[in-house]
Amino acid sequence: MHSVLLLDKEELFNHYVSTHPCGDVLQTTWWGRLKSTSGWGYLPLGVMENGALQATALILIKRLPLNRTLLYSPRGPLYSNEDALLTLLHAGKDLAKKEKALVWKMDPAIARDDDQWMTFVEKQKLKQVDAGLDFDGVQPRFVMTLNLHSSLENLLKDMKSKTRYNIRYAKRQGVDVRSAKNKADLMVFYDLLQETALRDNFTIRPLSYFEAMWEYLVENQLAQLFLAYFEDIPLAGAIAFRLGKTVWYVYGASSNQKRNLQAPHLIQWEMIKWAKSRGCSVYDFRGVSGDLSPENPLYGLYRFKEGFGAQLREYVGEFDLPLSRGGYGLWQGGLALHNRIRNRKK
Repeated sequence: MHSVLLLDKEELFNHYVSTHPCGDVLQTTWWGRLKSTSGWGYLPLGVMENGALQATALILIKRLPLNRTLLYSPRGPLYSNEDALLTLLHAGKDLAKKEKALVWKMDPAIARDDDQWMTFVEKQKLKQVDAGLDFDGVQPRFVMTLNLHSSLENLLKDMKSKTRYNIRYAKRQGVDVRSAKNKADLMVFYDLLQETALRDNFTIRPLSYFEAMWEYLVENQLAQLFLAYFEDIPLAGAIAFRLGKTVWYVYGASSNQKRNLQAPHLIQWEMIKWAKSRGCSVYDFRGVSGDLSPENPLYGLYRFKEGFGAQLREYVGEFDLPLSRGGYGLWQGGLALHNRIRNRKK
């Protein structure tokens, strides 16, 4: 068993990711290429045994002041057995030394009650990051997933009555959901996203980021843009990622116009149908708060996703592998200051 960088074998690396039960678009080299357009580097690290991959980690690299770096594996690492995971961790540490990294962050899509992972974390002295119950982590710890094994008829039947009504109402009123075929459609989505960000008070990435997403993900069948119209007026948009048997709802936006037509409900239903047509078995609505009290400002997001029949799922969360004692302390202090400033701006 040995580690290897697979820069010249990205297809092999991505195949392992796409067939792994916890595989995610964020662990493919296509995601690394996308992130390279916004200041990150990437390295596809793997562990081989008898000619077959047994573990992988897409490691994103961010340059920091004083010639130091941050390493991050979104929704990774992935592994087939604990020995391969241990080999991968040691290889990652060696790589981190060469990159002068302060920390290697990771947040695998592993269920909260996975004893193997938690035992490994304790043995290898990884530090669990307390990201709270809302969205303070890099990736959501709490997600809503919909099992797609049922027929479309039964999926619709299992939804909350209000959700089912809203879907049918939007269709009766003439809302039309289209799969975007041209990169120019990104501008329609981005206008909706800007409108949504202004209404709901959050910051968004520049248009160039979504243009890179189109180039690296949409054009490689890893993502799809959907737009909902009423009489050629764009009312809602959404971007879904797809890999293996899973589709993820990643970005959504809606207009201030004609909100009574329930376009966001119909666009979700059409994406669910699209996921089924592609042979997928899971539709992941992504993040919600872990605090399900009705008083929580994010409770409405949970109710919206629950209405489609989705179930709450909790992952193990976010972990740090400190690689420099003093440097890691400085990193934590700087991160805490950044979060305080960000929260004041909200």
